[in-house]
Amino acid sequence: MAGRFFIIMSSNRINIKGEELARACAKAADECKAENIQLWDVRGQSSITDFVVLCSGSSMPHLRAIMRDVAAHVTEWHEVKPALSEGNADSRWVVLDYIDVMVHVLHTELRDFYALEKLWPKAEPMEWQA
Repeated sequence: MAGRFFIIMSSNRINIKGEELARACAKAADECKAENIQLWDVRGQSSITDFVVLCSGSSMPHLRAIMRDVAAHVTEWHEVKPALSEGNADSRWVVLDYIDVMVHVLHTELRDFYALEKLWPKAEPMEWQA
């Protein structure tokens, strides 16, 4: 699979709920200056996760920084690592999979093209800022 990689990491989540983890992921994306951060509650609408965080980056270095720093901040704050990371900055779409929470980091152009928000029309947007 040229241009794609999979990293499987162990998750040592003990005492953090999905909703709290989702907010931490959104906050971490904000810390690394991700753009257009949205958090969605997709419980009952998705068979693979409960919460989705969508955010954008405007360049390859920006995408790399978001991917790296979201995982690092969440690990530092809550001792939780993604169970899976798929994609890379060169593909312009990265997914950090925390099981209960999926973080999609997309280049701005891909975000507009794929419009992932439309996959869950009944999803409730959630506040993530303090």
